[in-house]
Amino acid sequence: MKQSTWFFEDFHVGQEIVVGSRTVTEEEIIAFATQFDPQPFHVDHDAAAASIFGSVIASGWHTCSMMMRMVVDSVLGSSSSMGSPGLDKVRWLQPVRAGDTLSVTYITTQLKASSSRPDRGVVWSTWQAANQHGEVVCTIEGMGMFGRRPQENKDA
Repeated sequence: MKQSTWFFEDFHVGQEIVVGSRTVTEEEIIAFATQFDPQPFHVDHDAAAASIFGSVIASGWHTCSMMMRMVVDSVLGSSSSMGSPGLDKVRWLQPVRAGDTLSVTYITTQLKASSSRPDRGVVWSTWQAANQHGEVVCTIEGMGMFGRRPQENKDA
């Protein structure tokens, strides 16, 4: 679901927002890993073939970065986001391989309006990436702070 601006009030528990999909290439897997996670099964065909994975796989951090981009493009970039105090859990459940198409869903799990700062609230969410076979490859659980919808001037 694409909407113009997301405020705290636009989220509800159980809400699932399909944020996008993208196909991963071997070139980008190796480029990311070469710079940020140069373990042999991410960057070397022979080492990867001899590993438990059997071929080059994406770094889990690459997978998280791709998920982040899709969430920003669909939700956070057009929201009242005030950032995040952090993540609680990241799980890499299946390897991501060249040619995989990842589809990401943003699932709202909990909401809390701030009592000390009425201009904002916290949204807890799980981001879930699945491959083209429907296998969940990665989950990220965390929270984000969002501004509240501005109150209309009732005197006007």
